[in-house]
Amino acid sequence: MPPELAILVGLPGSGKTTFFRERLAATHDHVSKDLMRSVRRRGEHQLALVDRALLAGRSVAVDNTNPARADRAPLIAAARARGARVVAYLMLTSVREALARNRAREGRARVPAVAIHAIAKRLEIPTVHEGLDAVYQVAAEGGTFSVQPALL
Repeated sequence: MPPELAILVGLPGSGKTTFFRERLAATHDHVSKDLMRSVRRRGEHQLALVDRALLAGRSVAVDNTNPARADRAPLIAAARARGARVVAYLMLTSVREALARNRAREGRARVPAVAIHAIAKRLEIPTVHEGLDAVYQVAAEGGTFSVQPALL
């Protein structure tokens, strides 16, 4: 079975990292630009980590906002070059909810509110027409996640 690239898509504060921990951590390596604070070319470094995992036959999840097709395209291309399956998980979190979650964060985990609004404006819903094998919608309800195939 080929490895999988899971691309998490959503606003800051939408629950992407918590979703990764609860649903993907046991099966996927974790790649996040948030963990690369001292790296200069984070995009290139991220692609190198994804490629390394897929080359070794390990599945990997990219835990960033990944809001636009242009942000996801290099990841999809890298996965295809390694024969990996590519899926996207779209976090169904409103701007209002993301802002509330962000206010509860402390230190570097908290982002400026303007960043959440800016990502919301750039957000393009992922579709299979980008080269994804599947797209799932993720809703956080009552502390649990429900995952449904996206109706595109």
